[in-house]
Amino acid sequence: MQIKIDQTKCIGCGTCVALCPDFFDLGDDNKAILKNSTAPQKDQIEAENSGCAKEAAEVCPAQCITIK
Repeated sequence: MQIKIDQTKCIGCGTCVALCPDFFDLGDDNKAILKNSTAPQKDQIEAENSGCAKEAAEVCPAQCITIK
């Protein structure tokens, strides 16, 4: 399962971090990043279980989180 953040859409509200701190954090620019991501922008990660990330994607006001 792939979790991805479109950081160009992120407004830095922190909802994803509040709902799912296991996967999400805020970067230096106050935009969402994925913990343990190896992508240069920390915007993508492979996970076996998306857990709370699905809920974070559903309630994100900017709709910048996708899960495939």
